[in-house]
Amino acid sequence: MPVLHNRISNEELKQRMLAETEPRTTVSFYKYFNIAEPQQYRDNLWIAFEKLKVFGRIYIANEGINGQVSVPAGNYEAFRDALYASAPELNGIRMNIAVDDDGKSFWVLRMKVRPKIVADGIDDPNFNPSKTGQYLKAKEYNELSEKPDTIIVDMRNHYEYEVGHFENAIEIPSDTFRDQLPMAVDMLQEHKDKNIIMYCTGGIRCEKASAYMLHNGFKNVFHVEGGIIEYARKAKEEGLSVKFKGKNFVFDERLGERISDDILAHCHTCGKPCDTHTNCKNDGCHLLFIQCEDCATALEGCCSTNCVTEKNLSPDEQRERRAGRENGVMIFNKSKDHPLRKHRDDWKPIR
Repeated sequence: MPVLHNRISNEELKQRMLAETEPRTTVSFYKYFNIAEPQQYRDNLWIAFEKLKVFGRIYIANEGINGQVSVPAGNYEAFRDALYASAPELNGIRMNIAVDDDGKSFWVLRMKVRPKIVADGIDDPNFNPSKTGQYLKAKEYNELSEKPDTIIVDMRNHYEYEVGHFENAIEIPSDTFRDQLPMAVDMLQEHKDKNIIMYCTGGIRCEKASAYMLHNGFKNVFHVEGGIIEYARKAKEEGLSVKFKGKNFVFDERLGERISDDILAHCHTCGKPCDTHTNCKNDGCHLLFIQCEDCATALEGCCSTNCVTEKNLSPDEQRERRAGRENGVMIFNKSKDHPLRKHRDDWKPIR
């Protein structure tokens, strides 16, 4: 039995990817369907994809599959055929090809078996994620979104909504999808008789959210087919008015796809219009935040002067300073209530 996971360092793999000369295609896909043996299914798919030099993240659970990958252009059809052939339910599923893509989105293949492909916190055995709202293609979305009895609901996280969203969309102000679902039901109770359009990045969250709304008694529930990625591609192909403004946040090395020239967000340091996400260069922080070029230069890519100081200490001094720190609070935290977002005494605005 071959080793069914990567055994080479991330840095070496990244350098190999950057040295590639063949273009890559970034694509996402998902499907809710029953997988009786997720681990066996995962191993079989890993063998097929590893041969095709597929990079990216794929989650597999009893409820289905969710993937975001990059594929050498010459292998794309073989990759698609291998996915379609892996289960009857996947034959012909929609593939969301990235809108703004240089092919440098991933450098390693990671495939994991999880309890669910989207963590939702739902423990109701009567809930069926396959009983979803009605799909809306780009033209249908544009038409329905303009009706006065329509509510547009963004089912993404706050940092995604901040840099780009559909016109007139409301945000469900929570940091996790599992918290958003019941919050959306509560927030929309008075609009039960209206058209509810839900959307997300590639469709997987809003599809489950639409099923949850129907499960909770809503009637006229819709969701954007293929999410923002497919909407933007189709709208541009068909010459439609693009009603998504700004950037579409994506969960890979790019951190965003430019959909329109609108800049909706602001630098978290100086307040200048900016929608460039970055992670703090201090390895003891890595906060995801928005930073303009001037502030990135002044703060050496860090989120604060404290992090600049810590980043430039010796390795031993850094370890000593971080001893006892709550890593769960400080590292890779995207919460809008993160202490570095709420208490910025050490942030010096750049003027």
